Amino acid sequence: MLVRLMYASRATEPVRPETLTAILKKSTQNNPGVGVTGVLCFSGAIFLQVLEGGRSQVSKLYNRIAQDPRHTDVVLLSYEEIDERSFAGWSMGQVNMGRLNTALLLKYSETAVLDPYAVSGKVSMALFNELVATASVMCLP
Repeated sequence: MLVRLMYASRATEPVRPETLTAILKKSTQNNPGVGVTGVLCFSGAIFLQVLEGGRSQVSKLYNRIAQDPRHTDVVLLSYEEIDERSFAGWSMGQVNMGRLNTALLLKYSETAVLDPYAVSGKVSMALFNELVATASVMCLP
């Protein structure tokens, strides 16, 4: 059974670009072996991530993330059974924040700042779907 999980968290310390690249690289190496796909968005100190795959594998990964000391304020925004993946093309895609149009953020929230804590999981998922549709998601080089 396939599921889709979306969560938000805050970094406990500043995240350098090379640290983010290392996280993405590890995900792209490990996720295919367990059948997990998804997309990560990082802005400021906020992580917003969608994970898709088998219920057990996604749940285990989320629990590891929630216990990781590099994360705080971990909030489950959405969890649902799905018939098909929306992010099957990425073992772990990354939102290209350089391509993120502030008008798109204003479409879904009160301000042009990515803040998943201020909107519903449904709204965050709609934003992710639009980011994919506008080619604002990329893979590691």
